[in-house]
Amino acid sequence: MASSLEKAKQNPDSMKARILTAARKIFGEYGFHGTTTRMIAKAVDIDISTLYYHWGEKGDLYEAVIMDITDGMRRRLIEVEKIIKGKPLAERIQIAIDEMADYLFENPEISNLTLFRYFTKTRHGSILDFKVPEYISDIAYSMGLATDRKNVSVDAKMKVLSIMNAIHNFVSGENFFRPMMGLERDDYIKAAKETLKVVNVSAFT
Repeated sequence: MASSLEKAKQNPDSMKARILTAARKIFGEYGFHGTTTRMIAKAVDIDISTLYYHWGEKGDLYEAVIMDITDGMRRRLIEVEKIIKGKPLAERIQIAIDEMADYLFENPEISNLTLFRYFTKTRHGSILDFKVPEYISDIAYSMGLATDRKNVSVDAKMKVLSIMNAIHNFVSGENFFRPMMGLERDDYIKAAKETLKVVNVSAFT
């Protein structure tokens, strides 16, 4: 039997999908503990009973959001790996930064939820904790920092973490940093990507 998440993906116009979309945004803004089911229901213009009917408790919906995000990240990383495969390391890093930054700026809840998991305590466990190490190794392999995705060195993982954390910070901190720089959004994203490339390409090549 298909899960609620699978049903939502199969029918993007369904109530399940509408609730999931709203939940991604609100969890991304307020975190697990700062979000209530009433906030999500209000965003979709439904009552609480309808939300519970489609997703169950708040923890169930949060878990679905994390799964949806990790599935999306997995698909995006596969796409990026196809683009950068066989290219010189410097070019791989530049393309990977462009592609991942664009994806995360389009989906800022991913960076927000990742940073929430890094820096806040929660009583609710999440599969995100188990997926992050897997993604770090995959990215390291794709970027040419490792020859075997099953045996990635600590040095290579730390390099990937430094790049991903820098992207997450530029994305999650946009509302704080962009006014400070006096930039429009497109210019801010362009400047962030160029800065990331200047710092990381020279450091790792």
